[in-house]
Amino acid sequence: MTRLTIERLGHHGDGIAPGPVFVPRTLPGEVVEGDILGTAMPQPKIVTPSSDRVKPPCRHAGACGGCQLQHASDQFVADWKIGMVRHALSAHGLDVVPRRIVTSPPSTRRRAGFSAKRTKKGAMAGFHKRGADVIVEVPDCLLVDPAIAAALPMVEALAIAGTSRKAELSVMVTTSLMGLDVAVSGGKEVDPQLQMQIAAIAEKFDLARLSWGDEISLNRRPAEQIFGSVRVVPPSGAFLQATPEGEAALRGAVSEAVGNAARIVDLFAGCGTFALPLAEKAAVHAVEGDAEMMKALDAGWRKSQGLRAVTHATRDLFRNPLDAAELKGFDAAVIDPPRAGAQAQVAELAKSGIPVIAHVSCNPVTFARDAKLLVDAGYQLDWLDVVDQFRWSTHVELVAAFSLEN
Repeated sequence: MTRLTIERLGHHGDGIAPGPVFVPRTLPGEVVEGDILGTAMPQPKIVTPSSDRVKPPCRHAGACGGCQLQHASDQFVADWKIGMVRHALSAHGLDVVPRRIVTSPPSTRRRAGFSAKRTKKGAMAGFHKRGADVIVEVPDCLLVDPAIAAALPMVEALAIAGTSRKAELSVMVTTSLMGLDVAVSGGKEVDPQLQMQIAAIAEKFDLARLSWGDEISLNRRPAEQIFGSVRVVPPSGAFLQATPEGEAALRGAVSEAVGNAARIVDLFAGCGTFALPLAEKAAVHAVEGDAEMMKALDAGWRKSQGLRAVTHATRDLFRNPLDAAELKGFDAAVIDPPRAGAQAQVAELAKSGIPVIAHVSCNPVTFARDAKLLVDAGYQLDWLDVVDQFRWSTHVELVAAFSLEN
């Protein structure tokens, strides 16, 4: 048995002791004992607990890999996530103190990706165990919307119908205005019998939409989402912000950043999370690499009333970013790239002379890299908000406002 003191948390939520030794489910300042295997202490005993340690609210916290920080107080997690953002920025010489952190309440995640397998007696569905392929059943998950938490029997029924004992089914369940929207991958090829079973499951559990890979899509009702005042039917499995509260916080911050801009370009626009609400006051040009998402955005806009013009273009902004000349004439830009960031596109924004940029990010490290490009080009980072849609996890999101210095 070795005794260690935890110095800090790593990016994956493990405590780090001198060595380094990685110790799961620990907090800075705690004294722990246990056997060290390689560079890890997988089964630590807490000798001296931190004052920030709390009893995990979920009974599955010890086994389920879905949450990494349920053993920490809400204030500790908030401060740690703010610290992660500040540390990423300071690595590029940017000293920024976030204005606030907005944390989504429990039971508000509107999307969950479940894993499911057949068993001798039926099937099991849930999330993976931490660092393993083992499925942990989570019948009363405190993270997801109650409608999703209640959907595990449906996921199990899909596994019984559409996978073998050796395979694993992936089932993405999303809430929509008209009921659950379900996208399945990794299942058997569809034959007439399976198609009938899938249709019966969709009816039994009253699903709005059920998609099985690229083979079939059963649309019983439009799987609508609402962005501002606009109803949109995203493609099956399309990206959405994780919680309604998180989306509202991001949307409000983006609106604040662009102010009274009359013409806005929305880069990595998705299905219109920001573009459509912004069109209540401004003309918007939306650009996204996924053609089906652009079709969904356009269809939502055409069915709406009272919005300004929303034009759109399907374009791979990683390989073919809008250049500085194309960006001329816009009063503001909104950019919300994937985790890899958008270095090439931000480099063009930096040369564009656009007065205002609202930058949304799900990765503080790539955001800091891209923010440095803007600051070096004469932009000022006016303010930054941290938005925690992934409660009890190590995931961090943020939104920031940049303005061109005169």
